[in-house]
Amino acid sequence: MKTATELQTLLRQIDHKGYPAYKDTKGKYQFPQYILSIDHVQGDPFAAPSKVSILVSGKTAGFEYSCYENRHRRIAFQDFLLRKMSAKVKDYSFKAKGSGKSGLIELSHPGQEILERSACTVNSQNGDITVRMEIGFPANGRTINSGELIKILFDFLPQCVSQTLFDSTCDKKQLANTLQLADDQWFLRGKIEELGLVAFVANGSVLPRKSGVSSLPMKDAIPFSSPTSMEVVIELPHHGQIKGMGIKKGVTLIVGGGYHGKSTLLEALELGVYNHIAGDGREFVITDESAMKLRAEDGRSIQKVDISMFIRNLPNGRDTSAFFTEDASGSTSQAAATVEAMEMGSKLFLIDEDTSATNFMIRDELMQRVVSRDVEPIIPFIDRVRELYKQHGISTILVAGSSGSYFHKADCVIQMNRYQPMEITEFAKKEATAFPDMAGELEKASLPDFKRIVRQDAGFAKEDRIKSKSFGLDGFSINKESVDTRYIEQLVDTEQLNAISHMLIYLKKNKFDGRHTLAEVVEQFYREIDENGFVAFCGVSTPGNLAMPRKLELYAAVNRCRNKLLEI
Repeated sequence: MKTATELQTLLRQIDHKGYPAYKDTKGKYQFPQYILSIDHVQGDPFAAPSKVSILVSGKTAGFEYSCYENRHRRIAFQDFLLRKMSAKVKDYSFKAKGSGKSGLIELSHPGQEILERSACTVNSQNGDITVRMEIGFPANGRTINSGELIKILFDFLPQCVSQTLFDSTCDKKQLANTLQLADDQWFLRGKIEELGLVAFVANGSVLPRKSGVSSLPMKDAIPFSSPTSMEVVIELPHHGQIKGMGIKKGVTLIVGGGYHGKSTLLEALELGVYNHIAGDGREFVITDESAMKLRAEDGRSIQKVDISMFIRNLPNGRDTSAFFTEDASGSTSQAAATVEAMEMGSKLFLIDEDTSATNFMIRDELMQRVVSRDVEPIIPFIDRVRELYKQHGISTILVAGSSGSYFHKADCVIQMNRYQPMEITEFAKKEATAFPDMAGELEKASLPDFKRIVRQDAGFAKEDRIKSKSFGLDGFSINKESVDTRYIEQLVDTEQLNAISHMLIYLKKNKFDGRHTLAEVVEQFYREIDENGFVAFCGVSTPGNLAMPRKLELYAAVNRCRNKLLEI
């Protein structure tokens, strides 16, 4: 390993040379308080910025072991450090001048959710802190301006590091609050399972967001207040007593007039699978971590999914126990999404009537009279929702605004009125008696066949250069294959899509072997991730723009690939 002085000498030697001379700087350098690693040097000042990482030893950083003694604290601690470092770096970006991306200092900017990110990782054994970022190495035209890079590496970065990555300069109270919130959120997740709940929404929570394009809390929003009949009291380790609405396992219906907050509540529950930062308003909106939002998705690819519990006896004789299509209808796409979520172990379905296929969700009384069940291939979700809970332990939270048929099936009915919930189960059940349930007895479905073997792609495994690109939250591409993720609605950060594309490349090269099912591959893969983090699929060259997705989102993305990953 070279010294910081040697790096400075090298930079002065290559000043005013052609830009490729910057390649000589690649390597590791010992600075007084950390190791600077120049991992990749950009080809010219207009190309993607150079990749740089900083390693501060746990001993030098000086933080107590309690900051990272378990997984939930470690992730919160990493997030805390990253937010501090990111804010500080932003003050120095482009202060060094030059052409193209010269002077850019880019570090991941976390949103409202607390995610495990590659931009800042803490070793769970020794507390070593690694921060990964991008820097635009300065140039005038395509001529090196090493004086400006010296400013960045020997002035700007040391100040950012010293003010954010050391215990001696840390805001102790803010750090303690962050870790205590993480403890409380982790405790609450365990408590809702113990209490037989699938979700909890604390009184005082702020659910509405600032706008449709902002995840910040809405100012002057009406705070959430639980119906008395659903109120649960929980004693948290640090926050103390907290009250809120507990949603029990089973079938829960959310109803109410338009614009009264039905979808707002459901959206908060969708994102309750993640922890949120203090001040977000949803810190104590906690949902079963296996919850999956289901919706119709016309045109998506379906590969060998057993949808026979919902669709069967097609007039063209197609086999729905191993259904394949490149262009699914609304009903078949939602049926496939439901079975895929079952396959991956989801224990809670979240559904909004507005984004569902009507013929998949329900068939009204008149339609049942005119078109008998014998000639209708679709068994609507309403006829399976109780069975899903009783036979498979899968709960459902459903937003309904136009059909009251689900009143017969619901264990709990919540009415939203001006953003305030009221529990009206008894009233709704009483009113429903005037409208008899015509479903009658339905033969129970067998558990879908989940034995979908992942195909080996020997040609892909031999490819040396693989190009991947993300398109915000809309999707990503690997070489010439595009994957549409617009309707995987619990993805919240583009860095999760970056990670999924890296994961899929790794799986195609190393895990898809033609012998194991998709569920087996994903489960084993996430066990390796739990042990090794991002290194499990990126190796030592982990980029700094990844955020860990849930296995359900990786699984959903694989299911939307169009290149026949699964044996047909």
